[in-house]
Amino acid sequence: MRLSLRFIIPLAIVLAAIAYAVVPLVDKLTLKWFVRDLDIRSTLVANTVQEPLLELVRAGSKNKMVAFFSRITQDERLFAIGYCDSSQNQLVATKTFPQGLSCRDIERFRDPGPQVLDSARGPLHVSVQDVEREGTRIGRLVLVHDMSFIQRRSEETKQYVFYFFVGLAAVVSLITVVIAQLSWRGWMQGFHALLRGEGLLRPAEKINVPELRPLARDLRSLIRDVKSEYRPRDEAQLTWTPETLRSILRQDLRGDDILVVSNREPYIHVRRGESIEVQRPASGLVTALEPIMRACSGTWIAHGSGSADAEVVDKNGRVAVPPGNPAYAIRRVWLTKEEEAGYYYGFANEGLWPLCHIAHVRPIFRTGDWNQYIEVNRRFAQAVFEEAKTDDPIVLVQDYHLALLPKMIREKLPDATIVTFWHIPWPNPEAFAICPWRAELLDGLLGSSILGFHTQFHCNNFVDTVDRVLEARVDRETFTISYGRKLTAVKRYPISIESPPSESLIRKTVADCRADIRLRHNLHPDHALGVGVDRMDYTKGILERFLAIERLLELQSRWIGKFSFVQIGAPTRSSIEQYQEFDAHVRALATRINNRFARGDYVPIILKIEHHEPEQVYEYYRAADVCIVSSLHDGMNLVAKEFVAARDDEQGVLILSQFTGASRELPEALIVNPYDIDQCAAALHVALTMPQNEQRDRMRTMRGLVQEFNVYRWAGRMLLDAASMRKRGRLLEKTPAQTRQG
Repeated sequence: MRLSLRFIIPLAIVLAAIAYAVVPLVDKLTLKWFVRDLDIRSTLVANTVQEPLLELVRAGSKNKMVAFFSRITQDERLFAIGYCDSSQNQLVATKTFPQGLSCRDIERFRDPGPQVLDSARGPLHVSVQDVEREGTRIGRLVLVHDMSFIQRRSEETKQYVFYFFVGLAAVVSLITVVIAQLSWRGWMQGFHALLRGEGLLRPAEKINVPELRPLARDLRSLIRDVKSEYRPRDEAQLTWTPETLRSILRQDLRGDDILVVSNREPYIHVRRGESIEVQRPASGLVTALEPIMRACSGTWIAHGSGSADAEVVDKNGRVAVPPGNPAYAIRRVWLTKEEEAGYYYGFANEGLWPLCHIAHVRPIFRTGDWNQYIEVNRRFAQAVFEEAKTDDPIVLVQDYHLALLPKMIREKLPDATIVTFWHIPWPNPEAFAICPWRAELLDGLLGSSILGFHTQFHCNNFVDTVDRVLEARVDRETFTISYGRKLTAVKRYPISIESPPSESLIRKTVADCRADIRLRHNLHPDHALGVGVDRMDYTKGILERFLAIERLLELQSRWIGKFSFVQIGAPTRSSIEQYQEFDAHVRALATRINNRFARGDYVPIILKIEHHEPEQVYEYYRAADVCIVSSLHDGMNLVAKEFVAARDDEQGVLILSQFTGASRELPEALIVNPYDIDQCAAALHVALTMPQNEQRDRMRTMRGLVQEFNVYRWAGRMLLDAASMRKRGRLLEKTPAQTRQG
């Protein structure tokens, strides 16, 4: 009995001390839990009212908004609701909204930690939620909860904790009395045996049962994979850089083989007399992918189209790039003139390009072109097979030239993870039905593990097309397509650029760029300057752009002699009749407008149809007062983002077509319908007269978005999705083996 008391008395003292220490801790934890619940509740309420609130904001009815908020605050815990617009100058709130709490005061409630406001009624919880339209914040919703119920619950919790420790003391005391009566030595020996792993808790390695050892190894491997799979990764907290991509390769892909396949190569070797010149083509695809390959290494498989391409490769058709600082390899695929004419100029650019862009140019489909398209896609598939270092590489297939390639790769490398990105728009099912080989194209694309598009609209069109054309199972909730016993995930990946740009592109100051460009074209230092940078393609709206400039000079004659527009046009697809006609129309229209408004040496349109290196293009971006992107239909259009990234002076105005993917991400630009010439002319006048403060505000917002959602994030999201898909596949492969062992 005395032995028992030796245990019980100290135990009672310890439990009393613990209870004394725990009650305040429980108080804090209770407050923390309730605050977290209120945060979750606030987010749920904000998400629920988002759509009706947007309608009320659009209608501009304050009374209806107050009535709407009053109905919501009938909840006994929801004390008040308010709404602040993006300018933070206007507050619409219920009558119960705390006095003295203005729109500018709510910023402090967005900091981490309990968002508590003391008032005469007692503590109030304040939650601030963003209200967004198409990804852009238009205001903030302020939700105020009454926290008096927390005090009542806290008192109840303290009582429960007290009773719990009383009961615990009684139970532990009883157990202690029983244990004290046992043999002290026997108890201690058993305890030490357990610690040595000689009892029931022995590790699997020490169990002399050979059949369990493989199971133990598989279990440990499975735990490691699951931990890696569910390692927390918040994209919003990552700074997306080349090092971020390398980290993804090391941690999530563990050095897996990466291959990029596209028709266009990132570097072209051209013979210039006795020397070989290296050029980078004007292509949004190259602009987006080339920095990724420099970050991730690997092999880029592409058509060798340069006049000196064959002179610089090794016996396997490979060449290291970039020149002077090699970081990855290009594997070139050689095509005959007939193959290039049928596959590239024929089916891809006279058929698929106008079909997908809906630019009022009739698509042309020929059986001979289709046969060449099939053969060239097979050639690329063979190159992928030869360049793959493993049986399960990650293959990034790019664009409409290679729609059949995913399935062909799947046939040669069944375990490959194939991510296909479609860089141009995907039309609606009715438009796509024009193509005679629509089913074959869809069959080829659905060989992909992941199929990406710029916008959700294009994803929707693709899923609708598959549902209309093929016998496939479409899951619109998860946006997956089950076809041929394979699952394809259809995802939105808005493409972007390298941001901030490389030092070589912005080394020259904005002031120097402005002065040098104006001097080069014999313009006054204060002469207003616009710029357009495009391939000479009928989808880019160059003719409509020139007509808008002509209309501006008609309506606002003050700009005659004081405003010029430089159109940089990269020659493209010059062997196709529609492109030859378009080139002639552009030149003729520029000549007509120049003849009409010429004053001495002054011409309003400076046409430069020739190849420009990136450094030259960025010089024009930094020198211009306005950049016009007037595409009639475009997947994204990276020129818009390049112009924004180039303007580290936070000046300049972007005029952007509503038919580009970029218009969904950059609403601070002047958004126009390029077919509405008067609207475009008016936007140009607004841009040329816009105050510097407004230019700075618009440009600063756009630059922040482009820098956060840069090309590394675009690539990283695809690589992370590919890594996640590979890990799930490996876990599923292990499941049958483990089941058989069990």
